[in-house]
Amino acid sequence: MIKALSLLLAAAAPCSAFTVNKPSFSVMNKSPLSRSALDALLSAELEKPLGIILEEVEENQAKGVKVEELTEDGSANASEFKDQLVGLKVATVQGTDVTNMAFDDVMDCIINAPSPVSIEFEVPDEPMFEAGATVQIKVIQEGNADKVIDGKVGENLRQTLLNNDVELYRGLKKKLGNCGGGGQCTFCAVDLGPSEGWQERSDYENKKLAKAPNARLACLNNIQGPATIRVQ
Repeated sequence: MIKALSLLLAAAAPCSAFTVNKPSFSVMNKSPLSRSALDALLSAELEKPLGIILEEVEENQAKGVKVEELTEDGSANASEFKDQLVGLKVATVQGTDVTNMAFDDVMDCIINAPSPVSIEFEVPDEPMFEAGATVQIKVIQEGNADKVIDGKVGENLRQTLLNNDVELYRGLKKKLGNCGGGGQCTFCAVDLGPSEGWQERSDYENKKLAKAPNARLACLNNIQGPATIRVQ
């Protein structure tokens, strides 16, 4: 079970801290922290109790924590940014990078920090292309002429390829072993070439496709922008 803990009581300072002060927030461009998929950090000074429920980013892995929920009587909920915090990963606590810490270690950092707590949250990149925008996907496949198809940002890559008669499952093994887009068989893997607007692949893909660093599971990727892909 994924660990989750509220910072309403566990991180509470003495009695006087239960008076919620208006928190200070700012958004900073490109932090010194090295994260290729990061556009900005949301920086906050929050009085205890914070009123933040955190959970592990990945179960039983030292990959940091993210905001699961805000409680009504915490300082985070008193902020004008309260609607933005849920889902964000905690980047730093008192200037310490906690993105690759275990859940309990992050909690210790927050609980032992003075009030107000200096805390930063990762703000993901804004999409380069709007959902529904039409972009071009160049498809390269040995034995077939290169073709350029239209795809819409946000639509599933696998389904777009199949709808445009791309032979995604070549050979009897792939045809019979096709899992139907569930991300299990890996037979819909394609190599992502030059592209615009595409984020890094998921941790799940890193595990399933460890020997193919440029590959993507078409079934698990929505189109994010124009791209060149190579189909096996």
